[in-house]
Amino acid sequence: MPSLGTEMTHGTLLEWLVKVGDKIKPHEIIAVIDTDKTAIEIESFGEGIIEKFLVRPGEKVPVGTVMALVSGGQETIEKKAIPQTSKKIKITPRARKIASALNIDISKINGTGFDDGITEKDIRKASTPLALGKEDHAQSMKEVIAAATEKSKREIPHYYLSCEINLSNALNWLENYNNTHSVTERILYIALLIKAVVHALKKFPEFNGFYINDEYKPSPKIHMGIAVSLRDGGLIAPAILNTEQQSLAEIMSNMIDLVSRARAGKLKGAEISDSSITITNLGELGVNSVFGIIYPPQVALVGFGKITTNKTITATLSADHRVTNGLTGSHFLSTIDKILQEPEKL
Repeated sequence: MPSLGTEMTHGTLLEWLVKVGDKIKPHEIIAVIDTDKTAIEIESFGEGIIEKFLVRPGEKVPVGTVMALVSGGQETIEKKAIPQTSKKIKITPRARKIASALNIDISKINGTGFDDGITEKDIRKASTPLALGKEDHAQSMKEVIAAATEKSKREIPHYYLSCEINLSNALNWLENYNNTHSVTERILYIALLIKAVVHALKKFPEFNGFYINDEYKPSPKIHMGIAVSLRDGGLIAPAILNTEQQSLAEIMSNMIDLVSRARAGKLKGAEISDSSITITNLGELGVNSVFGIIYPPQVALVGFGKITTNKTITATLSADHRVTNGLTGSHFLSTIDKILQEPEKL
């Protein structure tokens, strides 16, 4: 069972997407697990042939548990990933979440939906009357989030900074850009904010990395975590992987896709575990500013509030004092400001 965050101690196997005898390749999606926050698609770590499954769908096991045996070449490798049933199970994202919350083995359910897919009604029918009235999964997610934020505040010496940024140039440029592109090619101002943070991180890499075992380890890539609110009240921060390699249009497209898959329970493991810094944007909800709590083992979180009538926005930084200080943080925010004054260079 892979670790997809410092707060994750267990995971529940929801579905195997391969079967015994299948040949798998590196980065192939082989299974789906539930982390108490959302359903995550897991990639293989290498190539080989599935020899045996050690964990069945519906089982909850600790992180690090060997879940399958994969043979490769002349030797057998114990693969710390996730197994599957003998056939691919078709199930809606909502039904999968409910099945996980109620600890129901979906491999034993006959689906009545389209193309024999398992629906929420099928899961409810297979559950006990007592289980039907519980919102175990939503409550579990809230408990996980509470534990993670409590640990972050307890162990990370946070410091907070804020600055007001004039977005007049950026918004004018964005309007001209969108007027010359089709509806499907247009971008939102959040893409400019993300790109500006990426450019600033290239000058201040100490905000992009992890604090592990009393040591800061910079990330060679920028995997920008985006805080996403889920429909059942949960919160998750999956990453746009390799954000530094992407254009504004690519960031916009990938962000829309990421948010959609996060809410549908279709995230990949790396999008959860590899996030190296997080952005939270509450401006659309009317919030003036937000001082977020750092997601360990990350060392920084950047927040943005609403755009005022004067076309200004408040940018905030929550950072780990074991890695950086207020002086460095102020230069980092100032750099984001300067970059947004020249949006054409983004």
